Amino acid sequence: MANMKEISKQLQMGKAKVVQELVQAALDEGVSAQVILEEGLLDGMAVIGEKFKNNEVYVPEVLVAARAMNKGTELLKPHLAQAGVKARGVAVVGTVQGDLHDIGKNLVKLMLEGKGIQVVDLGVDVSPEQFVDAVIEHNAQIICCSALLTTTMGQMRGVVEAAEARNIRNKVKIMVGGAPVTQSFCDSIGADCYSVDAASAADAALGFCS
Repeated sequence: MANMKEISKQLQMGKAKVVQELVQAALDEGVSAQVILEEGLLDGMAVIGEKFKNNEVYVPEVLVAARAMNKGTELLKPHLAQAGVKARGVAVVGTVQGDLHDIGKNLVKLMLEGKGIQVVDLGVDVSPEQFVDAVIEHNAQIICCSALLTTTMGQMRGVVEAAEARNIRNKVKIMVGGAPVTQSFCDSIGADCYSVDAASAADAALGFCS
C-alpha cells in the first residue's frame, strides 16, 4: 500500500532511488500524482526547509533531499500535466548584474521548488531588464534577487525601477536577499520582502502566491 509518509521520510534522508521507486509504486497503485506531490514530496521538502531554517541540517542535506525530490517529480510531471495540476506560482530568480555568486540563489531555487513553485532561473549577472522581461514572458508573480557584494546590491534598486518603468510593479512582488542585504535596505529601495535565509524566502514567496 502506497505510504506518503514513507516517501516524505526517504526524501528527507536523500534516498533518491528509493523515492523514485516509491513514487512509481504509488502511481501503479492508482494514487493521484497531486497527492503524491503534496503529501509525499512537498511534505518532505517542507520538513527539510524547516530544519535548515533552524540549523538542524545544512546545505549538503538540502542538496541531496532536493535531488531526491527532483527524481520523484520527474515521474509525476506527465501525470500532473494530464490532470491539469498547475504550480502554486511562478518565481523568477537570479543574481543581480555584476555579481557571479550563485550558491544563495541556487538554495532559494531549491526551497521554492520544494514549496511547489515553478522557478525560472536566470542565472548570475542578470540585468534589471532581464528580470522584468522574464516576469512578462512567464507571467510570474515574484522576482527573487540575490547579491553577495555591497558593490552589486544597488542593482536591486534598478530591478524595482525597471518593473515600475514597464508598468508591472503592481503585479509582481520583489524579494531581495544575500549577505550584505538588510531589511532597511529592502525598505529604502521599495522592494516587498527581505529574507534572512532561503527557507524563509520560500515561506514568504508561497504567501505571496496564495
